Amino acid sequence: MNDIKANVADSVMEPPYVEGNLSVVQQNELKSFHGIIARSEAMHSVFDFVKKVSDSDSTIVIYGESGTGKELIAKALHKESGRRDKPFVAINCGAIPENLLESELFGHVRGAFTSANITKEGKFEQADGGTIFLDEIGDMSFELQVKILRVLEEREFYKVGGSKPVNVNVRVIAATHRNLDEMVKRGEFREDLFYRLHVIPVILPALRDRLTDIPVLFEFFRKKFNEEKKRSVSGISSQSLHLLKQHGWPGNIREFKNLVERLIVLKGEGEIGVSDLPDMFKRQESDMSEQSPGIPVPELSEEGIDFNIAVSEFEKSLICQSLEKSQGVKNKAAKLLHLNRTTLVEKIKRYRLEGSFAESEAYSSMS
Repeated sequence: MNDIKANVADSVMEPPYVEGNLSVVQQNELKSFHGIIARSEAMHSVFDFVKKVSDSDSTIVIYGESGTGKELIAKALHKESGRRDKPFVAINCGAIPENLLESELFGHVRGAFTSANITKEGKFEQADGGTIFLDEIGDMSFELQVKILRVLEEREFYKVGGSKPVNVNVRVIAATHRNLDEMVKRGEFREDLFYRLHVIPVILPALRDRLTDIPVLFEFFRKKFNEEKKRSVSGISSQSLHLLKQHGWPGNIREFKNLVERLIVLKGEGEIGVSDLPDMFKRQESDMSEQSPGIPVPELSEEGIDFNIAVSEFEKSLICQSLEKSQGVKNKAAKLLHLNRTTLVEKIKRYRLEGSFAESEAYSSMS
């Protein structure tokens, strides 16, 4: 997805990412937006953007890795729009065989092919007056892309085997995990359709770029699966939660949801600990212990210590060390800390370290 962010137009809404210690997390308000919950600034920016563009009736393309919730955002766009009382119809263009997809989209007339015993409505007709969501549009063939372009431009189409145009009034929201811009350059996606879809692009952040949402997502799914599976899991240990935050989550929210369901079902009751996590998380804890021996811990005096200040100072110290070792090159510093570059940049801004380290000219273009 980094390639997508680098190549889409300047109009793309690319939300910032903020991660921090407990005190920072508590400052961010927990929001629920049409069933989507988030505490991260990244998702709050998405919510605000959806509200801003929902009533425009413009075509929207949603970019996001698999499992980031593209259909949920599409539904939110529909519910915030003036079409909210009309149908919302979704179709996954990558999940239906090519020879059936045209009929699913546009319908067919009786006798159009061997098994066409009746005239059938397609998804576009079903969505008339409302919104149609074309998921994974990057998987669609060139031939069908031409027909989608016609619907967008002329607001009409032909059923399979039909000779009369069918007029529709629909808003099109498309989504893909692919980089359509790069696909156009490689000749894999029609340029005219790309520009017709790419009116208002939205990028959804991956779960690894919204780590402050992991605790609230866990709590949401804990309650959900406790009720559904008749379990009574009370929570999760801080070390277990820390390990969940270290995971890359290639499957994003979908992967996270499935893991929580597994943990709830197998644990049954009580608090989830490290021993309850899958082996890959246990190996991750072992690797972290080997890589970070003897990390100094501030001494707790009888007078006590301000926990938030101690954590902030420790974090600031590590960031300064990483910038020193990398000669101010943020990409290198982020790798030393096992952070995303965007995360490190936000922390540098938070601690006002922007001018403290001169970035090496040899690497300035890299960061």
